[in-house]
Amino acid sequence: PERPASPTTGRGEEIPADLHLPDASVHPSIPARRASGRGRRRRRSPREPECEFLTEQVTCMRDGRRDDSYQRWRWQPSSCDLPRFDAGALLERLRNKRLMFVGDSLNRNQWESMVCLVSSAIPSRDKKSLAKFVGPNGSMNVFRAAEYNATVEFYWAPFLVSSNSDDPQAHSVADRVVAWRSIAKHARHWRAAHFLVFNTYIWWLNNFQMKVLKNPRALPDKYTLVDRPVAYKEVLKTWAKWVDRHVDPDHTRVFFMGMSPNHGVPEAWGGGPGAVKCAMETQPILNHTGPLYIGTDWRLHGAAEAVLRSMRRVPVHLVDITALSEFRKDAHTSVHTLRQGKLLTAEQQADPRTYADCIHWCLPGLPDTWNHFLYAQIAAPSPPAQEASSSS
Repeated sequence: PERPASPTTGRGEEIPADLHLPDASVHPSIPARRASGRGRRRRRSPREPECEFLTEQVTCMRDGRRDDSYQRWRWQPSSCDLPRFDAGALLERLRNKRLMFVGDSLNRNQWESMVCLVSSAIPSRDKKSLAKFVGPNGSMNVFRAAEYNATVEFYWAPFLVSSNSDDPQAHSVADRVVAWRSIAKHARHWRAAHFLVFNTYIWWLNNFQMKVLKNPRALPDKYTLVDRPVAYKEVLKTWAKWVDRHVDPDHTRVFFMGMSPNHGVPEAWGGGPGAVKCAMETQPILNHTGPLYIGTDWRLHGAAEAVLRSMRRVPVHLVDITALSEFRKDAHTSVHTLRQGKLLTAEQQADPRTYADCIHWCLPGLPDTWNHFLYAQIAAPSPPAQEASSSS
């Protein structure tokens, strides 16, 4: 099939010039369990091919990256063995079902990864007829595997609730305003899905305080400034209330993805004087002991955990990918990506301080690992409805 344009945006994600990250001195300690595991390099594995469904925003090798070492690492948890990712088995699990990712461009990044992982089980000769993109249709992108009557979908809702960044094409606004009690506009598209995978994080980092409409009927300029962690928790309370009211746990399983970190400050991992953001990084952070601080706002992680624990009717599994991803400074799209719908020019690539994307990830790459964790949960038997929310 013809190579798709960047889904939803069609032109590559706008990269914030500055992310407002909390100072380390006000950071809570990071429990050791979040980093319980290690990266293992697959020395003899061949380079993974880039599938035809990936967009130019994430195909780093096609876009000029010369090293492929970022594809050769996998995460080995210390407390368990992950089952082998079986794309055919997953498609059988998804037969006559809908798997939907909901959230921001990092969930779109993960959705593209999942599309390619499941499409690997479809014979090449059949892909054109059996595997089909339906969309983009407004905020929705859908990949359909016809033989299985299965869909893998992505819905654009960067804050989950309504905001002035909801337009799937024109969402690069300087002042983001969030209506923290308004979710119905988005949520009506989610109700029929069998597996829901939510995220929201990176779009919260533009300001230390969020502009919030406490009254959903208020005019956009009638906002209140609210500290980021408080606003984040209140938005998740709105989301959790909707999930508990409208999701049938016998029909739908719900997951919440942990925070995807960015690597824009090389001093955080001991980068040399010539290091610029994540540009030219070819290895993960290795041989590091003790807490790793690269600017992740763990207060938001704590807020998500607290809200998930408070849910009573619908179990929600927290897929905790943050700590393992913090080590992967090598895996971002960097200067091998799009800006305004066009590949970066040689001049732009030579200016990583301005143009390097240290938020999104190359594919194949790290989001495949996230989906490996998600696959382990989807392949497992459904938990009892009364089971409390959990994390891994």
